[in-house]
Amino acid sequence: MNIEKLISEISSFVWGYPLLIILIGGGFYLLVISKFKPFRYFFHAIDIIRGKFNDKHSDGEISHFQALTTALSATVGMGNIAGVAVAISIGGPGAIFWMWISGIIGMSTKFFTASLAVMYRGVDSQGNKQGGPMYFIVNGLGDKWFPLAIFFSFCGMVGALPVFNVNQLTQAVNDIILVPNGVQISLFSNFIIGMILIIITSIVILGGLKRISRVSAKLVPFMVGVYMIMVLVILVIHYDKIPNYIYLIFYDAFHADYYDGNSALGGVLGALIILGIRRGAFSNEAGIGMAPMAHGAAKTNNPIKEGLVAMLGPAIDTLLVCTLTALAILVTDAWKLDVDGVSLTAAAFESSFSFYGNYILLICVFVFSISSLFSYSYYGTKCLSFIIGAKNKKKYNYIYIISIMLGATTSLSMMINLIDTFFALMAIPTMIATLILAPKVLEKLNNYEIKK
Repeated sequence: MNIEKLISEISSFVWGYPLLIILIGGGFYLLVISKFKPFRYFFHAIDIIRGKFNDKHSDGEISHFQALTTALSATVGMGNIAGVAVAISIGGPGAIFWMWISGIIGMSTKFFTASLAVMYRGVDSQGNKQGGPMYFIVNGLGDKWFPLAIFFSFCGMVGALPVFNVNQLTQAVNDIILVPNGVQISLFSNFIIGMILIIITSIVILGGLKRISRVSAKLVPFMVGVYMIMVLVILVIHYDKIPNYIYLIFYDAFHADYYDGNSALGGVLGALIILGIRRGAFSNEAGIGMAPMAHGAAKTNNPIKEGLVAMLGPAIDTLLVCTLTALAILVTDAWKLDVDGVSLTAAAFESSFSFYGNYILLICVFVFSISSLFSYSYYGTKCLSFIIGAKNKKKYNYIYIISIMLGATTSLSMMINLIDTFFALMAIPTMIATLILAPKVLEKLNNYEIKK
């Protein structure tokens, strides 16, 4: 058995129904016990991001807005552009419905995990305050849960590797620039792309969180705006097809007529649901545990405020950006082509804007990928510092930088299955701790309501 097939089978195994139950079932449970209260504060959360309730004397390293953009820079990007395309190419239009379900439930999960990240901040070996699942596992549940925190941190180091983002950026450069200009794609050309990405990434990530958050705060909102405008233009051009495809998304979600992957327990429909949840989890990262590491660094002593800010992530990421991307791929009929990943999104752009659309998409892909590279490196260093001490955390950056070359020179299926596997493994300790500690968050939420 070759390594690519082995990784694929491991990924399929860990993304079985037990994980689906803890991730989606657990998230739905959090939604119910909170009585949908976080959703009532949606616009209040926007005010928090705007700095309306900032306290200069609060603990933390970065602002609410920087925490959100740092988290979004890891999720808004290739998960929306390539991840959605992967979901449609394998599962058809129905996969989008299950991504929506993942996004709605993910808003509740993000609220709880980010609140816990601030509520149970820890101190690293250098005396700096830190947040994230590994800290709320130990500080919230006790030292006997330390092995679970170590397990999360180890899986986080692998899950944070940038191999999928780099793989899809390399594919975009090949399809949009090199192939049309007669350049033969080879291991050497991919190596050159990998080297360029290594240089750019090294300049930023070796500067630490504050540099990462400053760059993300400037890049992400602007490029999300550019990308959404382009997609909206596509939808305006093909407005007459939108109602039919919205109907098809709902219809196919329960019929799986276009599913083109392996069946699972529950047959083709069960496999489609799992596919949608997997791509939704990759897109919004709710319940996986990475985003709480960014939100745990926010300048606030009120965990509920940061939970409400984090809740906006899946709304922006999955319910808005992913939906627009999906509709663009569907209404242009690009989804019927025999391509996958970012090439599918590129085909949708090219059909509406000629080759100019490809270049604009490439710029968006480049910025999203690069910003994701910055944020994931921060997550990985936090995981390593928890295991072997903060003074050693920068050693992770060297592993991270080397892995960029791996992503540039290997196949899409291997990279996406590798990251899927470790995302699934990270979700287990994150969701177990979150479900146990959820009553503590509800207590804080009720107090916040009274004070507000």
